Amino acid sequence: MTMKSPKNENQENSRRSFIKNAAIASSIAFVPRHVLGGVGFTAPSDQLNIAAIGAGGKGASDIKNASVNGRERIIALCDVDFNGSAKRSVENFPKAKLYADFREMLDKEKDIDAVTISTPDHVHGPAASYAMQRGVHVYVQKPMTHNIQEARMLTQMARDKKIVTQMGNQGGSNPLLNMVQGWIDSDKIGKVSKVQVWTNRPVWPQGIPFPKPEPSKKPDNLNWDLWLGPAEYIPYTPNLHPFNWRGWWDYGTGALGDVGCHLIDIPFRTLGLKYPTDAECSVASIYTDMWTADYYPKSCPPASFITLHFDATTKSRSPIEMTWSDGGIKPSHPDIIPADSDIGGRDSANGVLIIGEKGIISTNINDSSPLMPKLYLNDGTTDFGPEVEKSDEPEYGHQRKWVDACKAGFNSPEHKALTSSFDYAGPMTETVLMGNLATRSYMLQRENSAGKAEFFGRKKLLWDGENMRITNLEEANQFVGRNHREGFKV
Repeated sequence: MTMKSPKNENQENSRRSFIKNAAIASSIAFVPRHVLGGVGFTAPSDQLNIAAIGAGGKGASDIKNASVNGRERIIALCDVDFNGSAKRSVENFPKAKLYADFREMLDKEKDIDAVTISTPDHVHGPAASYAMQRGVHVYVQKPMTHNIQEARMLTQMARDKKIVTQMGNQGGSNPLLNMVQGWIDSDKIGKVSKVQVWTNRPVWPQGIPFPKPEPSKKPDNLNWDLWLGPAEYIPYTPNLHPFNWRGWWDYGTGALGDVGCHLIDIPFRTLGLKYPTDAECSVASIYTDMWTADYYPKSCPPASFITLHFDATTKSRSPIEMTWSDGGIKPSHPDIIPADSDIGGRDSANGVLIIGEKGIISTNINDSSPLMPKLYLNDGTTDFGPEVEKSDEPEYGHQRKWVDACKAGFNSPEHKALTSSFDYAGPMTETVLMGNLATRSYMLQRENSAGKAEFFGRKKLLWDGENMRITNLEEANQFVGRNHREGFKV
């Protein structure tokens, strides 16, 4: 792949330093900028040059929010299909150059300061790595990566290369999290021993046979090879792009990857959790024949139940058991919450219960849905946050705060104030993806001495977080990382 020459590297570093220095110089100018350019005017030297990798779907709002109402300059858009929802971004930023290959874009557009990455999950790691290696700041949609190994590598790369990063779990910037944190820090519910997390996802096909390739049906404007990215090449297959890839392990991360970074973020953050010590899983079985469950290991399961254990931290003060359930399976209704009240969010479809010795904290999913924090104590005391949230900017300013931190620089107060820089988002993403490692291990099969297939990974998996290994089932370690196609390695 193309590498930067020292000359080009120096030019880029000089330009990025100029952005920061221009802001300092403006503070001693004799004529205020608002007089020269009008209220809200931003000098071109103070603008970030931002590009999007994945400009449709969630990418359309990510890049729009990163532009901060036109305050920043969007100079390039990358997408494998500009005839889809990425058309909105082209209309919003008509001066941006268009690319299908993020590698070509990052090699040609030397003035890019920062990128938003909003591709299918399997491309997050390769795209972020390629950008960071070139000194470009990155905003990456959740989950940060497709697998644990990529998350660990990118976390370290951000530190080494002094990259300002943010993962797109925008609820991490929701100020109402401070209410939940306050309840934990003031010991309202006492020592926490258990956390229950659940979702109504998947709402896309899972637990079914992989669709058959049909090359003749490939849309003319879709670059299929680039859509596959790091995954093994297969002929064009319908019903993957643009959304249903979520249910297939080669491209997506299932229900956990979709909303786990919104839901698990709440207890992980407020309880100060670290790597889990083990993971255990069971999944729903579907029978289309008597006595033999359907077996589709390429597919995420229709429903799963996962248990993770964590050592005590200064905030939790005791070991914690966290359970996750998806496919519409939710925990039992606690006695101290009135029977006619929802647990978690509306209709109890998604939620978190943080269970302590003196009471329970209940919250909704923390994406852009109302957090709905509620405190129930055993003595009958309650405290509720608002059910309708007001925010002055989209997604709690999650993208804008990242942009401001890019301008301020690595390790600046603005950078340290980010709620999901990779120093936090990396370990949290690893925790989310541990559930998927357990799920995929649960489906491992081999032939026994009688010539019949047997499942051999259906056990509690012991995790050495520091060394990133399952210690009691070697075959499970194949799911810590993945094989990348040449040209898309992390």
